[in-house]
Amino acid sequence: MKRIKILLGMVFLLSSMSFATGFQFNVAGKQVPASEDVSGLRLNLLYGKTANMTGLDINILALGETDNFTGLQLSPFSLGANKVNNSFKGAGFGLVNIHGGESTGAIFGLVNMTHNVKGLQWGAVNISDGRSTVDLGLVNISQSSAFQMGLFNMTNDLTGVQLGLINMAKTGFLPIFPFINIDGRLF
Repeated sequence: MKRIKILLGMVFLLSSMSFATGFQFNVAGKQVPASEDVSGLRLNLLYGKTANMTGLDINILALGETDNFTGLQLSPFSLGANKVNNSFKGAGFGLVNIHGGESTGAIFGLVNMTHNVKGLQWGAVNISDGRSTVDLGLVNISQSSAFQMGLFNMTNDLTGVQLGLINMAKTGFLPIFPFINIDGRLF
């Protein structure tokens, strides 16, 4: 416990130095230093929210929330969650990833809930209420997708291929087909 107090004290001391805009520490929604823009490193414990984040975002038993993010999101031991409300560019690793806007890059988690993804979603469950490029998981559900591979794949608009035990696509060569389904408009 004493080591944790010393570590937290050092973090608060570092955050008050002149390079404060390059570092932010969030504990249960309290920011040190208070800033809506961080370029560098952000550490979150329990909950942290910042409008614009560029750099390395580490969530320790936390939900880290940003409006716009560019960089790398990490949740050590996969015990954190990443939430991006608008724009995401980079790579995100978390127990849960929630992206409400446009995402470009790679998203890795147990559960990924996204809007539009240009890149890779890799998780046990991938749910996209918009367009996704590549979904790899046990369960993949999207409005529109180019490639899905999992046990269960479902999309309204398939523009490529589904590989899995059960494949459902309104635009597939058959609406439900095992093992492989292909965009039916190609025939």
